[in-house]
Amino acid sequence: MGDVSLGLDTADMIVRVAVAGGLAGLIGVEREISGQPAGFRTHIVLALGAALFGLISIHAFEPFTSARSGTNVQVDVTRVASQVVVGIGFLGAGSILKQGASIRGLTTAASLWVTTAIGLAAGVGYFSGAIAVTVATLVSLFGLRGVRRIIRGRLAGERASVTVRLAPGADPAAIVASLRGLEAVALHSLQIQRDEESRSLAITIVVEGLSTEALEQSLAPLADRDDVEEVVLP
Repeated sequence: MGDVSLGLDTADMIVRVAVAGGLAGLIGVEREISGQPAGFRTHIVLALGAALFGLISIHAFEPFTSARSGTNVQVDVTRVASQVVVGIGFLGAGSILKQGASIRGLTTAASLWVTTAIGLAAGVGYFSGAIAVTVATLVSLFGLRGVRRIIRGRLAGERASVTVRLAPGADPAAIVASLRGLEAVALHSLQIQRDEESRSLAITIVVEGLSTEALEQSLAPLADRDDVEEVVLP
């Protein structure tokens, strides 16, 4: 069985997919520089899936619509596709996990979503679209890892996670104020957590722009405080 004729030139389809991935990549670069969990690759994969869903909605069901108009049988084949798009959202959400100050599984959720689009395209006979997006997704997930490292290493600056364990009875507000008052430390994020076993508090911060040696020197006064039990550096 051959590819379904969708009234769209294959080159035009590839251009549309490439433009979608390219524009999303620009947004993803900005998110990588900002240190957001959903970054370069995640945005590209999501855009590729959206582009393919759009191509399917506009072109893929035309042969079925033409056949339906010549009979008395009324079948809305697009309802199946729309329910697939809605349903994959629940599956993708289940793969996203929050671990302390970090979020894991966003790229996995995006890859599940785009894989659903690929499966839907193949199911309606839109083989050229399914193959093109499969190749583009694999390139974004495997081939762009080096690009992401360059973006994070050279453009975003060095980031490090530091954990400050408070002494029993210490006031976390005072520690937070001291952390925010460190002039040499560019504080990117801050989270306070409670250790259920020891009932002690720990403050996790993400700083950027400092080497490990410079970070140790900046945090040395904090480690000498009586209300700080330990400062854990990367």
